[in-house]
Amino acid sequence: MSYLSEVFQHVVSNLLRNKLRSFLTMSGIAWGVASIVLIIAMGDGFKQGQRNNTKQLGENIVLLFPGRTEKQAGGQRAGRRIRLNYDDIRTIREECYLVKLATGELQTQTKAASSYNSGSFTVNGVEAIYPQVRTIPIARGRFFTEAEERAQTRVAILGDNVRKQLFQERGDVLGAEVRLNGLPYRIVGLMPSKTQNSSYNGMDSEKIYVPYATMVRDLPPKDVNFTPGIVNNLIYVPKSVTEWKAARAQVMRIIGRNHDFAPDDKGAVYVWDTVESAEMVDGIFTSMTAFLGIIALVTLTLGGVGVMNIMLVTVSERTHEIGLRKAIGATHRRIMLDFLLEGSLLALFSGLMGWLGAYGLASLVNLLPPTDYFAGLPVSGTTTLAAFAALALVTIASTIAPAWKAASLTPVEALRYER
Repeated sequence: MSYLSEVFQHVVSNLLRNKLRSFLTMSGIAWGVASIVLIIAMGDGFKQGQRNNTKQLGENIVLLFPGRTEKQAGGQRAGRRIRLNYDDIRTIREECYLVKLATGELQTQTKAASSYNSGSFTVNGVEAIYPQVRTIPIARGRFFTEAEERAQTRVAILGDNVRKQLFQERGDVLGAEVRLNGLPYRIVGLMPSKTQNSSYNGMDSEKIYVPYATMVRDLPPKDVNFTPGIVNNLIYVPKSVTEWKAARAQVMRIIGRNHDFAPDDKGAVYVWDTVESAEMVDGIFTSMTAFLGIIALVTLTLGGVGVMNIMLVTVSERTHEIGLRKAIGATHRRIMLDFLLEGSLLALFSGLMGWLGAYGLASLVNLLPPTDYFAGLPVSGTTTLAAFAALALVTIASTIAPAWKAASLTPVEALRYER
């Protein structure tokens, strides 16, 4: 304990003797550490913001939309229209072991009317597992059940804007009746107000959700080619985000087999893979963070040069002391350790001030309302570790030369030295 106290006293003495140089050096190190922390936190904030934005649709979902074939396969001509259906969904559930969940959506435009108002809205026919795939929050009530789906019960979940249009701000909506194309549906669930920046066939707040089988019976799309079982799009969730490519290959192989097209025919089925999109966005922000981090590391390195200069001056000022210590038995290792510790304490104190400043600024930013694509400045343990690892590297590189110089002085040479 007394040894560390002695080292600390030397550090304070150096700071007092070289005030201006010490201030500039400490400022450089503090700013370098703060820059690294803030830059990494900014990159993490943008990446998290993008993920949050995508989660408005669903977490790690892949959407498939029907297209037209571009290649000839299985004796079939190119240019055929592909229509996804529940046979595809059932086969994916049975055979694609890398797929966690799969479901479909059927969509149509329908006139809805309540006792107070009416309007034209999008109706989606889905399964009871749909909220496990898509992000469909329920503010009041519930989503419909598998039993209601099997029984083709007339139940409905209203988006928030649909509720406002049909019922304004009335509070007795749950359990009330809404007529879809003149047929009575009981409202079992109400969605909250939902901020949504990503969509593929309209905002969820503008939709009404009903069981797929009920919709096929009561509200079939007005497409002359529609037959029960067809879906507008198919959605699945891979079991592992690390194996999304293999999961997609399984799915495309199944659908290609079912519809006689080549699995690599990109025109047959259009794919929106949010896992792939997230990886691409993460890669962009990681590259930007690395580039800006290198600039911050240069700033930190300049601070390290200042530490080296201060320690070289210290070696010159304490040459006689080093000679006396060596004359009475101080070893090469002990002298070197002393100067390494002095330089490290100076750098650590400066780096800690920089980290505290960055953390304080990040905390203030995080108090502001988050934006759609930016989740604030999260200062994680990994970020802190990266900043202090860079600091440690710079500190060792900047103090090793002065420490070696001090330790290499011979007692005779040191005692004869005159400033």
